[in-house]
Amino acid sequence: MPCLTEVDRHRALGLPQAGLPISEVSLRMNANRTTIFRPRQRLHEKDTVSDRPRSGRPMCTTQRQDRNLARNHMNNRFLSASASARQTRGRNNQCISANTVRRRLSTSGLRARCPYIGPILTQRQRHQRTLWVHEHAAWDSITLRSVVFSDESRFCIDHANGRVRV
Repeated sequence: MPCLTEVDRHRALGLPQAGLPISEVSLRMNANRTTIFRPRQRLHEKDTVSDRPRSGRPMCTTQRQDRNLARNHMNNRFLSASASARQTRGRNNQCISANTVRRRLSTSGLRARCPYIGPILTQRQRHQRTLWVHEHAAWDSITLRSVVFSDESRFCIDHANGRVRV
């Protein structure tokens, strides 16, 4: 179940006061009954509906830096995470790691991929290939047996293959 935002916590307080049962409120807000009931209980006990502080290490970058990282990598697709980490300073002027950059880019929806290596076909070349396929679509199995189609793939088991990921 998701945590309730500040607005949702106030809605969880207001809807039962308006006369809706807690089970109906929990269905509307797509949350568990106890999740709806807790802000009410916390308001009576501690006079606040804010969520209690959570444990965990604070993030070393701000949201603005995260957006800048994503924008820089969108503008320069060949920029590596380690180069970006060297250029970016986190909160309190501390260094950030390349894994931090990768995590921030992942939350932005960016993933490392291998760049396309191959012939970039023009519109004329695509048209000619389509014509070739249509001309040879009627070949029978005996004729096709005399043709060899090949495909090459690289497999690297022992070591890094040196390909750049963008």
